[in-house]
Amino acid sequence: MNSKTWDALAATPLPEVRRRATVMDELAEVEPVTVPGAQRLAWNDRGGQSAVWYFAEDGRALLLTFDHESDLNLYAEDDFTLQESFYEGVPDSLVALVRDRPENYESLNLTDPATGRTIHYAGGVFWYDGTRWHVADGLAEYCRREAADLFNESGFDYCLRGYLFGQEFTPEAP
Repeated sequence: MNSKTWDALAATPLPEVRRRATVMDELAEVEPVTVPGAQRLAWNDRGGQSAVWYFAEDGRALLLTFDHESDLNLYAEDDFTLQESFYEGVPDSLVALVRDRPENYESLNLTDPATGRTIHYAGGVFWYDGTRWHVADGLAEYCRREAADLFNESGFDYCLRGYLFGQEFTPEAP
């Protein structure tokens, strides 16, 4: 598991991550949303790729990435169990931020036909525990099993490119 973007994100303090997410949200003209216990900020390229951040009140965070052209785009699979497995290892209180919630442009829902429960589609599921970032265990296991390039196929590297992690993030920055 190697990604320059991942290493740069891991080295960035959460308040700076949130500042960058706020700026990117504004640039993408996405309205911030308050959900119980967190604020949702998002970026999309209007072409099917997105990064969705949930900054919890307790100092933790959840990041979902989606690349509609990747092998981790499960939208056409319509497999609730598989999509939900990508969230394995993420604390339930963070998963609750995207379970049984209204869908939006950046996060469509997948519905469990047996229960009617929903969860947001995501090719990448990452979370911050208050100290460090993690790749969701279920996503990591799926990528190992399928020999998928986690950071490329999840859209992580592409979707976070504009946040300039590891670089200066000012109006003057290129």
